[in-house]
Amino acid sequence: MSETKNTTKPNNKQKASSGPLGFLSSLCYIWWLEMKSTIKDEGVLIFFLLVPLAYPLLYSWIYNNEVVREVPVAIVDLSHSASSREFIQDFDASPDVRAAYYCNNLQEAEALVGKQVVHGILYFPSDFDLTLHRGEKAHVGVYCDMSLMLTYKAIYQTALAVSMEMGTDMKKEQSMSFTERDEEVSTEPMVVDAEPIFNTTGGYGNAILPGVLILILQQTLLLGIGLSAGTARENNRFQDLVPIGKHYNGIMKIVLGKSSCYFMIYCVMAAYVTMAVPHFFNFTMLARPADLFWLLLPYLLAVIFFGMTISCLVRYRENVMLLVVFTSIPFLFLTGASWPQSSIPGSWQGVSWLIPSTFGVRGYLRIASMGATIDDVLPEVRALWIQATVYFVTTCFVYRFQIINARKHAISHYQMIQDRIKTAREKKPTGK
Repeated sequence: MSETKNTTKPNNKQKASSGPLGFLSSLCYIWWLEMKSTIKDEGVLIFFLLVPLAYPLLYSWIYNNEVVREVPVAIVDLSHSASSREFIQDFDASPDVRAAYYCNNLQEAEALVGKQVVHGILYFPSDFDLTLHRGEKAHVGVYCDMSLMLTYKAIYQTALAVSMEMGTDMKKEQSMSFTERDEEVSTEPMVVDAEPIFNTTGGYGNAILPGVLILILQQTLLLGIGLSAGTARENNRFQDLVPIGKHYNGIMKIVLGKSSCYFMIYCVMAAYVTMAVPHFFNFTMLARPADLFWLLLPYLLAVIFFGMTISCLVRYRENVMLLVVFTSIPFLFLTGASWPQSSIPGSWQGVSWLIPSTFGVRGYLRIASMGATIDDVLPEVRALWIQATVYFVTTCFVYRFQIINARKHAISHYQMIQDRIKTAREKKPTGK
């Protein structure tokens, strides 16, 4: 009877360890190890904490000035006429530009541009007034410094607006109208009143930066997961992603334990990036917290499982830089935030459906900038849940393959040790 009791006790312990309590214990152990390695690894800590905290602030601060004002421009007036002076006066009256220097020729103006004293040149040829009053097409040269997009936009759009206004006045003078209403109809048959609805400031920050913030979450998360995988391989004797241990004997334990660590960290980071940063820099923010939660929940899960899937390609820590960093700009274009979605070729749109940031950026822009509700972005939310499910399955397959490889390497290493022991025993001389 005593022997029977002794044999049943280990079986009961084994059943308890393999039951729900043992599963939860192993999951928490893997979560704790992943959290500890994240805190101890400086590279992972930088990408998980420092970059999401600091990089959105730096990027938003650079583009905090939605539009530039009083951009200095050099004037080259070879016409010296009333028409050119009127053009220059209207041009200088704009809040965006300033006629800072008057030059005798283009060479002097180009020297000023080279010294970064001015950011553009307004050039009037000698026949400007004569051509204008003949009813022919008069030309005004606008040369812009393309090193900064905002200054180029201010100079070019101001010159275009002044030229259109002068053209309208010339049409009124040459028309045979009898009343002011006739002149308005002949020069402007359709009145267009442009009123920005969503991007009220008309600046770069409100248009692009909300999408960039969502992309930062994805890229930093992928970099952190990739660095963690590279560290795990480098610390493993056989360069395996999964170590051999009693807690690493199940796919679900490993996947859920690691992903829960990443998810907990990025719940805080996502709330900070999507709600605090736009508030700091006065970006258009019309989203409700509940709508953001239901969008970011599948987005973070999709990015985490996507990162864990591609982490199998990371053999060394440096490899993740080559895999992730250079994709930031292409991923941003594929979202349709900086390039019209209708202009993206069909093949590239198919590629964009594989990337979580595509639907995450589109959904966040509609919720935050356009005031959409979660019901309005259901297609994006469904797509993110599909991605999360598919990448969860691929992650399970990847880690199953890694577990099999780790066991093969452990068995082969154990067999090699046994062979060495056997060989050593055979070579050992037997005593008389």
